[in-house]
Amino acid sequence: MSEHILVPYDGSEPAEAALEYAFETFPDADVTALYVIPIPEGYWAAFEDTEDRIPSGARDHGDTILDDAVAVAADHDRDIDAETATGRPDHEIVDWAEDGEYDTVVIGSHGREGVSRILLGSVAENVVRRAPIPVIVVR
Repeated sequence: MSEHILVPYDGSEPAEAALEYAFETFPDADVTALYVIPIPEGYWAAFEDTEDRIPSGARDHGDTILDDAVAVAADHDRDIDAETATGRPDHEIVDWAEDGEYDTVVIGSHGREGVSRILLGSVAENVVRRAPIPVIVVR
């Protein structure tokens, strides 16, 4: 049985490094790149249907980012599944990890420290703390 790796991908350098790490470390694994379209909290959270809250350009932007992930995969002679979700990135990544389909999450981190991390939060840290499967953080 082949491993299945989930790589949250936002087009950043750390995300690209995580995708490349997944290819190098798990050469026979199936890889899924996941882009999460962030949905603002607050007033909008009162609505149940998140599809109504996605600006038309946001989905196009996500598709462009995932096209970049597919190109990175092609550079490594690999194919990937490219998926889009909506919501809070850390919550969505953990939800995808919980579905039982994935063996490992490989996530990039910007490496923020101190006050910057406290104020901005860390998607990678939240995923590490909450995911039910192993998480590899690439910096």
